[in-house]
Amino acid sequence: MPRESKAKKAERAKRIVKLLFKTHPDANCELQYVDPFELISSTILSAQCTDKVVNTVTPGLFAKYPNAAKLAKAPQESVEKLIRRTGFYRNKAKNLIGMAKAVMENHGGQIPKTLEELVKLPGVGRKTANVVLGSAFDTPGLVVDTHVTRLANRMGLTKQHDAVKIEHELMELIDEKDWTMFSHAMIFHGRRICPARTPLCDTCPIYDDCWYPKSK
Repeated sequence: MPRESKAKKAERAKRIVKLLFKTHPDANCELQYVDPFELISSTILSAQCTDKVVNTVTPGLFAKYPNAAKLAKAPQESVEKLIRRTGFYRNKAKNLIGMAKAVMENHGGQIPKTLEELVKLPGVGRKTANVVLGSAFDTPGLVVDTHVTRLANRMGLTKQHDAVKIEHELMELIDEKDWTMFSHAMIFHGRRICPARTPLCDTCPIYDDCWYPKSK
């Protein structure tokens, strides 16, 4: 793999960000939601499940349990039945109800607006918290999912595989104002151009600034 100084990597990262934004101007959160409660619930459900499947499940869930107050009192069996298609439904139902109870008990029924408070909720890690911050509260949040992990390593922006370490390394390279859009664009790029098995390097606009072709 090539060697580069921190300054050179930062310059390359800026070019990558610019190219990602140009290539995927439509990048956004594909989970369907109308408020922070729906988004945090949908993001909990999205673990090891596609956004498309989550979006088919949540209308029924939110019709019956439209807010934290209702969900906090829901029987687990009822929630399990509504979210079964998302997989791992028992644990997800437990987390959803636990999240709702914590929101009611500690935050007056409102989804908290800080990373520190969000990650204390059941079922909410840094990834989910950053999704909520960036998409519901317009607060910069750098989401590290499987696409971002794969692409950041392929591009040579990190050598880490731990999501938290990747997040902190990328936060040093990417301007804070771009964190949310960068995450969305990386996810879209991972789906459209740089999938796990067959990356489309020949047509990738980031080819010249990516380390993956040079490592093969």
